[in-house]
Amino acid sequence: MNKIKVGVVGTGFIGPAHIEALRRLPNVEVAALCEVTAELAKEKADGLGIDRSYTFDELLKQDDIQAIHICTPNFLHYSQSKAALLAGKHVICEKPLAKDLHEAEELVKLAAETGLVNAVHFNLRYYPLARQMKSMREKGELGEIYSFIGSYLQDWLFYQTDYNWRLEPDKSGDSRAIADIGSHLMDILEYITGLKTVAVMADFNTVHKTRKKPLKAVETYSGKMLQPEDYADVPITTEDHANVLLRFDNGNKGVITVSQVSAGRKNRMSLEISGSKKTFSWCSESPNEMWIGNRDKANEILMRDPSLVNEDVRSTITFPGGHNEGFPDTSKQMFKEVYAAIAEGKQPEKPTFPTFADGYRELLICEKILESNKAQAWVTI
Repeated sequence: MNKIKVGVVGTGFIGPAHIEALRRLPNVEVAALCEVTAELAKEKADGLGIDRSYTFDELLKQDDIQAIHICTPNFLHYSQSKAALLAGKHVICEKPLAKDLHEAEELVKLAAETGLVNAVHFNLRYYPLARQMKSMREKGELGEIYSFIGSYLQDWLFYQTDYNWRLEPDKSGDSRAIADIGSHLMDILEYITGLKTVAVMADFNTVHKTRKKPLKAVETYSGKMLQPEDYADVPITTEDHANVLLRFDNGNKGVITVSQVSAGRKNRMSLEISGSKKTFSWCSESPNEMWIGNRDKANEILMRDPSLVNEDVRSTITFPGGHNEGFPDTSKQMFKEVYAAIAEGKQPEKPTFPTFADGYRELLICEKILESNKAQAWVTI
């Protein structure tokens, strides 16, 4: 088998998660790693068992590298994705695709012109029961959608001393909780329901208006604590918590809440979709169970099991029922579809995976949510 050789750019929390998922695909080889300096790239590559290490410009010159994974801070996504496409590489980019709509639009256009495979890592679509909800909705089992209630709650920025580059707008953009985790929620909402969000009304809250920035390096989710003299006070302008009312193109409504300051909620995305026939409810912290609500008979629990889900969902499941699959499997299942396209050498006419166009869509919604919060008014998308 001629394996597709991949280079991964960035080694924070998500870069190694990409690498682990890619290593589970039989037709892919993680051949190279890239970091900001050659020395750091070599150190990280050695730690992750990768033979070749480069700076970004050097990586793009490697003719045998066919695909690039962009896993760097947000402000680098546009420039690095553009450079990789111009170098003839297929690109899988972390979200958000870019820092603004102009950059994202340019990337969508460039990707279309090159014909190269392009994807944005909205991996949470690939929980099998998320696809099952989509499949059941498409088959008419949910009926007309009355409402969507969603939340995405975390606690990794709960303390004033919790700090990360995502708190700095020049690196992550003007939105934080909405852009970081709300984007997943808005993407999976439209993916499952088939609805388009046409207007938003947002209200943000910055709980910690000043945070203690460590003067020493602390990795994301590490939980390390420093001494008082090891911090500097930094004003915070992005949101810790946000509520957003939604209007859909079918005339009905929804609401989402996102928070990075909810104690005890480590990474909890929760969806409740009510239709004229049933209600679907699902939570990412119990991803192998889906609750189905009925009015006139007993409610149901559907377990993730390839023998029980719809036929078009089975490709997202590797193990039998009772053998739980979770967050790491979502990236593997997404990359399986992306690399089937890369093996063909071009972007499919109708991709099953999230593309740069999807990245543009979520950036558009995020910008409208930001606009709404500033105006404290409804904003049309």
